[in-house]
Amino acid sequence: MAKLLIIDDDEQVREILNVNLKELGHKVFLAENGAEGIAAVEKYSPDLIICDLIMPDMNGLQVLEKVKNYDVHIQVILFTAYYDMSSIIKAMQKGAFDYIQKPLDIEQLKIKINRALQIQTISQQLEAHISEEGEEYQLDNSLIGRTPAMKEIFKNIGQLSSNKVSVLIQGESGTGKELIAKVIHYNGISKDQPFVAINCTALSRELLESELFGHVKGAFTGAIKDKKGKFELAREGTVFLDEISEMSLELQAKLLRVLQEREFEKVGGEFTQSMNARIIAASNKDLSKLVEEGKFREDLYYRLKVFTIDLPPLRERKEDIPLLVVHFLKKLNRELHKNVMKVPMNVMELLQDYDWPGNVRELENVLMQAIVLSSNDVLLEENIHLHKTLNNGHLQKVELISLEEVEKRHIKMVLEKVKGDKQKAIEILGISKPTLYNKLEKYKLT
Repeated sequence: MAKLLIIDDDEQVREILNVNLKELGHKVFLAENGAEGIAAVEKYSPDLIICDLIMPDMNGLQVLEKVKNYDVHIQVILFTAYYDMSSIIKAMQKGAFDYIQKPLDIEQLKIKINRALQIQTISQQLEAHISEEGEEYQLDNSLIGRTPAMKEIFKNIGQLSSNKVSVLIQGESGTGKELIAKVIHYNGISKDQPFVAINCTALSRELLESELFGHVKGAFTGAIKDKKGKFELAREGTVFLDEISEMSLELQAKLLRVLQEREFEKVGGEFTQSMNARIIAASNKDLSKLVEEGKFREDLYYRLKVFTIDLPPLRERKEDIPLLVVHFLKKLNRELHKNVMKVPMNVMELLQDYDWPGNVRELENVLMQAIVLSSNDVLLEENIHLHKTLNNGHLQKVELISLEEVEKRHIKMVLEKVKGDKQKAIEILGISKPTLYNKLEKYKLT
């Protein structure tokens, strides 16, 4: 039996809900306005509140805010006769469990109440586990893992911290190759020097050469002034060459000379400059096989693999998934201003049973989307969207969107609702005027 509180200035609505909810075996309290409702909250500590949005003294959003300040675990369902997009947005932002429209469908309301109470029970059951497991799971380290393979990688990073030998990091897409490169850099002797990264797949051969070596004015059409390349910008730090397998053979030859001679020339330049940075290269392909196929220079391959780190795919270190989940929940909660930190056992098992073709990056994206969809502090199975296997054995992709795309869509939706009224948009979004204008410019929204 749960304690339910109904807050509504309409006596008829109060009585209808009172009769129907008592039939479910719950203890029901009634309040005819917001102030009386808050007093009842403090007196009875209800498990769930059903509150009208429009009331004369205090509206439902104000009640919701006060309730959450009193006890964040109390579930609140708001209802109203008026469909108002901005109120829905504000209600969910402030932590409402649901927002429904009059006339009330009693049977649907009962289903929502049962669901809310179930989630509250799960949350309370997990509370003790969080405090017990907090020290083990809630780690601030940038690298997460306790499997033998990851422990070996940590040892390798320790060995690399006191020198600047070239490093080759191999692993599938999404395994965290750039993260490993940054950990090597920022925990080593060159941590106070620049870390400069470049993706070898993102540029044409000519542009990549210019990005790496720099160029002098007039070296080619469009070279209107001298430009420093990555080797020069890195000084005595690190140059990270991501997806080096995509670099042309011609450019591979020039990179080999840089590694051998520790010097380079700008495109179109006449003077030699010294190269003092460490080179860390990464590839999601097996470079040794590419060497056999004649697609990668053997001499460059051996120059790069002075020290090699092979990152295992996530499916081969599933024991690390609980640690990764808690790490990402902490990180994403900060970014999304949420508090989803409780993971039911069935959800953790679901995450550990999945093969994660997109590896750690996919896990982070799935968790981000689940947190965005959450209206409480529990990570629910219904919000976990994974790839689905079809009858033909192929994978069907579920759209995963970035944090920036979530923000862009949200701002666009609010602006459309208020018909471009920026002042109203500022109030709904809870941001300052300069922040809104910066977001509009960033996302090219008009």
